[in-house]
Amino acid sequence: MKRFEGKVALITGAASGIGRATAERLASEGASLFLVDLAKEGLEESVKRCVAAGAQVESAPCDVSREEQVNDAVARCVDRFARLDVLVNVAGILLLAHTHETTLAQWQKILDVNLTGTFLFCRAALPHLLASRGNIVNTSSTSAINGMPYGAAYGASKGAVLALTRALAVEYGGKGVRVNAICPGSIKTPMGSGGNLPKDVNWELLKRAMPLDKPRGPEVVASVVAMLASKDGEHINGESIRMDGGTLA
Repeated sequence: MKRFEGKVALITGAASGIGRATAERLASEGASLFLVDLAKEGLEESVKRCVAAGAQVESAPCDVSREEQVNDAVARCVDRFARLDVLVNVAGILLLAHTHETTLAQWQKILDVNLTGTFLFCRAALPHLLASRGNIVNTSSTSAINGMPYGAAYGASKGAVLALTRALAVEYGGKGVRVNAICPGSIKTPMGSGGNLPKDVNWELLKRAMPLDKPRGPEVVASVVAMLASKDGEHINGESIRMDGGTLA
Protein backbone atom coordinates (compact mmCIF):
# COMPACT_ATOMS: atom_id res chain seq x y z
CA MET A 1 0.00 0.00 0.00
CA LYS A 2 1.48 3.34 -1.12
CA ARG A 3 -0.39 5.85 1.01
CA PHE A 4 2.37 8.46 0.62
CA GLU A 5 2.98 8.27 -3.12
CA GLY A 6 3.79 11.81 -4.29
CA LYS A 7 4.05 13.07 -0.69
CA VAL A 8 7.04 14.60 1.08
CA ALA A 9 7.74 14.03 4.77
CA LEU A 10 10.28 15.74 7.01
CA ILE A 11 11.27 13.68 10.05
CA THR A 12 13.38 14.91 12.98
CA GLY A 13 15.35 12.56 15.21
CA ALA A 14 15.68 10.21 12.24
CA ALA A 15 19.03 8.64 13.17
CA SER A 16 17.61 5.94 15.44
CA GLY A 17 14.64 4.60 17.33
CA ILE A 18 11.18 5.90 16.50
CA GLY A 19 12.54 8.44 14.02
CA ARG A 20 14.36 5.82 11.96
CA ALA A 21 11.45 3.37 12.13
CA THR A 22 9.07 6.10 10.96
CA ALA A 23 11.37 7.03 8.08
CA GLU A 24 11.56 3.40 6.97
CA ARG A 25 7.79 2.96 7.22
CA LEU A 26 6.98 6.08 5.19
CA ALA A 27 9.67 5.16 2.66
CA SER A 28 8.04 1.76 2.20
CA GLU A 29 4.75 3.52 1.51
CA GLY A 30 6.10 5.78 -1.23
CA ALA A 31 7.10 8.99 0.57
CA SER A 32 10.01 11.18 -0.39
CA LEU A 33 11.94 12.04 2.76
CA PHE A 34 13.99 14.79 4.32
CA LEU A 35 15.68 13.44 7.45
CA VAL A 36 17.40 15.44 10.17
CA ASP A 37 19.39 14.57 13.28
CA LEU A 38 22.68 15.46 14.96
CA ALA A 39 23.99 11.86 15.00
CA LYS A 40 25.82 11.76 11.66
CA GLU A 41 26.50 8.02 11.39
CA GLY A 42 23.02 7.05 12.48
CA LEU A 43 21.50 9.51 10.04
CA GLU A 44 23.57 8.11 7.18
CA GLU A 45 22.40 4.60 8.04
CA SER A 46 18.76 5.72 8.05
CA VAL A 47 19.24 7.31 4.63
CA LYS A 48 20.73 4.08 3.27
CA ARG A 49 17.82 2.03 4.55
CA CYS A 50 15.22 4.37 3.09
CA VAL A 51 16.98 4.54 -0.28
CA ALA A 52 17.07 0.75 -0.30
CA ALA A 53 13.29 0.84 0.18
CA GLY A 54 13.02 2.89 -3.02
CA ALA A 55 12.58 6.37 -1.54
CA GLN A 56 14.10 9.64 -2.64
CA VAL A 57 15.93 10.88 0.44
CA GLU A 58 17.83 13.97 1.49
CA SER A 59 19.27 14.63 4.94
CA ALA A 60 20.89 17.35 6.98
CA PRO A 61 22.46 17.67 10.43
CA CYS A 62 20.26 19.84 12.60
CA ASP A 63 20.11 20.96 16.21
CA VAL A 64 16.36 21.32 16.62
CA SER A 65 16.80 23.90 19.37
CA ARG A 66 18.59 26.30 17.01
CA GLU A 67 16.18 28.51 15.09
CA GLU A 68 18.44 29.17 12.12
CA GLN A 69 19.21 25.47 11.64
CA VAL A 70 15.53 24.55 11.78
CA ASN A 71 14.57 27.22 9.25
CA ASP A 72 17.40 26.11 6.97
CA ALA A 73 16.34 22.45 7.14
CA VAL A 74 12.75 23.23 6.16
CA ALA A 75 13.90 25.53 3.37
CA ARG A 76 16.27 22.87 2.01
CA CYS A 77 13.49 20.28 2.09
CA VAL A 78 11.13 22.47 0.09
CA ASP A 79 13.90 23.53 -2.31
CA ARG A 80 14.66 19.87 -3.00
CA PHE A 81 11.14 18.47 -3.27
CA ALA A 82 9.07 21.61 -4.03
CA ARG A 83 6.54 20.79 -1.31
CA LEU A 84 6.04 19.49 2.22
CA ASP A 85 3.10 17.30 3.23
CA VAL A 86 4.03 15.73 6.55
CA LEU A 87 6.14 16.87 9.50
CA VAL A 88 7.01 14.26 12.13
CA ASN A 89 8.72 15.69 15.22
CA VAL A 90 10.58 12.88 16.97
CA ALA A 91 13.85 14.48 18.11
CA GLY A 92 14.14 14.48 21.86
CA ILE A 93 16.45 13.92 24.82
CA LEU A 94 15.88 12.30 28.20
CA LEU A 95 17.41 13.08 31.59
CA LEU A 96 16.66 10.82 34.55
CA ALA A 97 17.70 12.35 37.86
CA HIS A 98 16.35 13.32 41.24
CA THR A 99 14.50 16.57 40.71
CA HIS A 100 16.29 18.29 43.60
CA GLU A 101 19.60 17.45 41.91
CA THR A 102 18.58 18.67 38.45
CA THR A 103 20.38 21.85 37.45
CA LEU A 104 18.70 24.75 35.73
CA ALA A 105 20.93 24.15 32.70
CA GLN A 106 19.75 20.53 32.49
CA TRP A 107 16.11 21.57 32.82
CA GLN A 108 16.50 24.20 30.12
CA LYS A 109 18.27 21.83 27.74
CA ILE A 110 15.41 19.31 27.95
CA LEU A 111 12.84 22.01 27.21
CA ASP A 112 14.97 23.53 24.45
CA VAL A 113 15.14 20.26 22.52
CA ASN A 114 11.85 18.55 23.32
CA LEU A 115 9.50 21.54 23.39
CA THR A 116 11.15 24.47 21.66
CA GLY A 117 12.52 22.22 18.92
CA THR A 118 9.02 20.93 18.24
CA PHE A 119 7.64 24.46 18.15
CA LEU A 120 10.38 25.72 15.82
CA PHE A 121 9.81 22.98 13.28
CA CYS A 122 6.03 23.39 13.44
CA ARG A 123 6.35 27.13 12.91
CA ALA A 124 8.76 26.79 9.99
CA ALA A 125 6.73 24.03 8.31
CA LEU A 126 3.25 25.47 8.70
CA PRO A 127 3.28 27.82 5.68
CA HIS A 128 4.18 24.87 3.44
CA LEU A 129 1.70 22.54 5.13
CA LEU A 130 -1.05 25.11 4.63
CA ALA A 131 -0.23 25.09 0.93
CA SER A 132 -0.36 21.30 0.70
CA ARG A 133 -3.12 20.82 3.32
CA GLY A 134 -0.71 18.56 5.10
CA ASN A 135 -0.33 17.50 8.70
CA ILE A 136 1.95 17.25 11.73
CA VAL A 137 2.60 14.37 14.09
CA ASN A 138 4.37 15.36 17.31
CA THR A 139 6.01 12.97 19.74
CA SER A 140 4.90 13.29 23.33
CA SER A 141 5.10 10.48 25.91
CA THR A 142 3.13 8.63 28.54
CA SER A 143 5.15 10.79 30.95
CA ALA A 144 2.92 13.67 29.85
CA ILE A 145 -0.17 11.99 31.28
CA ASN A 146 1.22 9.94 34.16
CA GLY A 147 3.80 10.86 36.79
CA MET A 148 7.28 9.80 35.72
CA PRO A 149 9.69 9.47 38.65
CA TYR A 150 13.13 10.98 38.06
CA GLY A 151 11.83 12.58 34.87
CA ALA A 152 10.30 15.89 35.91
CA ALA A 153 11.95 17.90 33.13
CA TYR A 154 11.17 15.29 30.49
CA GLY A 155 7.56 14.90 31.59
CA ALA A 156 7.05 18.67 31.72
CA SER A 157 8.44 19.06 28.20
CA LYS A 158 6.23 16.30 26.83
CA GLY A 159 3.13 17.64 28.58
CA ALA A 160 3.79 20.97 26.92
CA VAL A 161 4.08 19.21 23.54
CA LEU A 162 0.51 17.94 24.05
CA ALA A 163 -0.71 21.46 24.81
CA LEU A 164 1.09 22.81 21.74
CA THR A 165 -0.41 20.05 19.59
CA ARG A 166 -3.96 20.85 20.66
CA ALA A 167 -3.46 24.59 20.20
CA LEU A 168 -2.19 24.14 16.65
CA ALA A 169 -4.94 21.66 15.85
CA VAL A 170 -7.61 24.18 16.77
CA GLU A 171 -5.84 27.12 15.14
CA TYR A 172 -5.15 25.44 11.80
CA GLY A 173 -7.75 22.68 11.52
CA GLY A 174 -10.18 24.95 9.71
CA LYS A 175 -7.45 25.75 7.21
CA GLY A 176 -6.88 22.11 6.30
CA VAL A 177 -3.89 21.24 8.50
CA ARG A 178 -4.24 18.46 11.08
CA VAL A 179 -1.94 18.22 14.13
CA ASN A 180 -1.81 15.13 16.33
CA ALA A 181 0.52 13.56 18.87
CA ILE A 182 1.67 10.11 19.85
CA CYS A 183 2.38 9.10 23.44
CA PRO A 184 4.72 6.10 23.40
CA GLY A 185 5.62 4.13 26.50
CA SER A 186 7.56 0.89 27.02
CA ILE A 187 9.18 1.21 23.60
CA LYS A 188 12.65 -0.28 23.09
CA THR A 189 14.84 2.57 21.83
CA PRO A 190 18.37 3.75 22.67
CA MET A 191 16.96 6.73 24.58
CA GLY A 192 14.60 4.57 26.61
CA SER A 193 17.13 1.97 27.69
CA GLY A 194 17.19 3.27 31.27
CA GLY A 195 20.97 3.20 31.43
CA ASN A 196 21.19 6.65 32.99
CA LEU A 197 18.98 6.04 36.01
CA PRO A 198 20.06 7.41 39.40
CA LYS A 199 21.87 4.75 41.43
CA ASP A 200 19.41 4.84 44.33
CA VAL A 201 16.17 4.46 42.34
CA ASN A 202 12.90 3.36 43.89
CA TRP A 203 12.02 0.37 41.75
CA GLU A 204 8.47 0.26 43.09
CA LEU A 205 7.89 3.65 41.48
CA LEU A 206 9.35 2.49 38.20
CA LYS A 207 7.05 -0.54 38.08
CA ARG A 208 4.24 1.90 37.34
CA ALA A 209 5.67 2.22 33.83
CA MET A 210 5.72 -1.48 33.02
CA PRO A 211 3.53 -2.76 30.16
CA LEU A 212 0.98 -5.53 30.70
CA ASP A 213 2.77 -7.88 28.31
CA LYS A 214 6.22 -6.70 27.17
CA PRO A 215 8.04 -3.71 25.66
CA ARG A 216 7.80 -3.37 21.88
CA GLY A 217 10.05 -2.07 19.14
CA PRO A 218 9.77 1.39 17.54
CA GLU A 219 8.09 -0.07 14.46
CA VAL A 220 4.79 -0.29 16.38
CA VAL A 221 4.92 3.48 16.89
CA ALA A 222 5.85 4.09 13.26
CA SER A 223 2.72 2.27 12.12
CA VAL A 224 0.51 4.63 14.12
CA VAL A 225 2.41 7.67 12.84
CA ALA A 226 1.82 6.46 9.29
CA MET A 227 -1.90 6.11 9.94
CA LEU A 228 -2.20 9.57 11.46
CA ALA A 229 -0.19 11.19 8.67
CA SER A 230 -2.11 9.46 5.88
CA LYS A 231 -5.59 9.85 4.47
CA ASP A 232 -6.67 7.10 6.88
CA GLY A 233 -6.35 9.67 9.66
CA GLU A 234 -8.12 12.50 7.86
CA HIS A 235 -10.80 12.87 10.58
CA ILE A 236 -8.33 12.79 13.49
CA ASN A 237 -7.17 16.19 14.70
CA GLY A 238 -5.91 17.40 18.07
CA GLU A 239 -5.67 13.83 19.33
CA SER A 240 -2.98 12.10 21.39
CA ILE A 241 -2.69 8.35 20.97
CA ARG A 242 -1.20 6.34 23.81
CA MET A 243 0.91 3.29 22.89
CA ASP A 244 2.15 1.62 26.05
CA GLY A 245 1.02 -1.99 26.07
CA GLY A 246 -1.79 -1.22 28.49
CA THR A 247 0.40 0.37 31.16
CA LEU A 248 -2.04 3.19 31.84
CA ALA A 249 -5.24 1.28 31.03
